[in-house]
This record gives sequence, structure tokens and C-alpha cells, in this order.
Amino acid sequence: MLKAILVDDEPNSVQLLARQLEQHCPQVQVLGQVTDSTEAIELIRQIKPDVVFLDIEMPEMNGFQLLEQLEDITFAVIFVTAYDEFAVKAFRFSAVDYLLKPVDIPDLLAAVSKVERQQPLDYRQLELLKSQYQSGQFAQKLAVPYQGSLIFVELKEIVYCESDSNYTSIILTSGKRYLVSKTLREVQEFLEGRNFLRVHRQYVVNLDHIRIYKSGAGNSLVMSNEVSIPVGRQQKDRLLQHFGWL
Repeated sequence: MLKAILVDDEPNSVQLLARQLEQHCPQVQVLGQVTDSTEAIELIRQIKPDVVFLDIEMPEMNGFQLLEQLEDITFAVIFVTAYDEFAVKAFRFSAVDYLLKPVDIPDLLAAVSKVERQQPLDYRQLELLKSQYQSGQFAQKLAVPYQGSLIFVELKEIVYCESDSNYTSIILTSGKRYLVSKTLREVQEFLEGRNFLRVHRQYVVNLDHIRIYKSGAGNSLVMSNEVSIPVGRQQKDRLLQHFGWL
């Protein structure tokens, strides 16, 4: 069983989530439902939960400030709040799960399943998300795991991403290449809408780094690092529409 605490300043939201967990997630045991941030801190210290479902926007202190009050974060965190689409993608890509109100049951099941497999919240990921949240600019940087650390890469430095089975290589303007344990589809979902486009089953490109488009029998792009990227037939029209080429 996963010991859980629900924290949200809206009583109706806490009660609804508790019912959803009871009905759909029998592996989750809700040991606390809290609407006060200070009370939540004490309850977390006392119960030592496996997972905390945490609202971000709350009076007195927001969800990030609440976590900062704790000596150690030995539990997983699922943020549950009303925010925008980019925030959802930023949180999920950073391995910090996020549920958008009203909570969708399939998303809830997926989040709980992920908690059963993953490690507690990483402070470095939390700091990145907090800074993006405070600035109002979610996901202007990407947290890339590398040799036991997290490298924070600005999106404008990414030239393209290349599929490598269940992994993805991220290629930067510096020539560095980082391998992340995400499929290209997951990377695509995170980057599209931020000036990136999937142009081939194996490639997502930064549109700002396209230098030449070659048409003909084999459509391709020449990127700013002089690498040639193939363009799939189905993706060609999307690419041309984006630039307004005729």
C-alpha cells in the first residue's frame, strides 16, 4: 500500500480526490486530507507518506514553499492544480507528475502507477520547476540527466533530437550529445509548441536552427550544425505550413 496525504486549500477538491483514489486506486491509502499548509507540514513529518498530492497555489505558502520547509523529501510528489498545458508538459517531462483539475481518471491511474516505480522527488528538479513557475516561463530549460547529475540546457541551444530506440539523443549547438531515457514521442510532446517540430519518425528539430530545405525525391533539412535531417512525406506539409512556404 502507498501511504498518501492530500493537500489542497479547497475542501471540495480534497474530498473529490479522496473519493477518486478510493474508487480507482485501491493500492493508495489516504491517511490525511489537509487544507492548511502549516498543518500539512506537521502531518507529513508525522506520517512519513509515500506520496503527497499537493496543490501549488495556496494561501500562506504555495506548494513549493511547503516542500522547502521539510528537512528531507523522502516521498513522491504529484502536483494537483489548475494551470496551463505547458506547465503540465514541463512537470511530467521533469519526472514530477502533475494532474490538471478536474482530475482525469486515466491520468490519475498513470500518475499513481509512476509513483510505484519512481524514486522520491529530486531537489534539483524541484528547483528548476520552482524557478520556472516563479518567472511564469515554464520549460525554457530542459533538465538532462548526465553522469549522475542534471545538466540544465536552454531550449534554444538544442539543434535537434534523434530517436535511439526507447531513448533520445539531444544534440546541442556546442556539438555535445546527451542521451535521455525518454522516447522521441515523449520529447515531441514536451517540445512541440515551443518552436520544435517532428519532421521524421526519427527526428524532432528546432525550427530556428533550420538553414536549408531541400525538396525533391528525398526531402531534407540542413541544420545550423550542417547535419542533414530527412523529412518524412507526411511531415512535409506541416513543415511548409509553419513557414508559409509555397
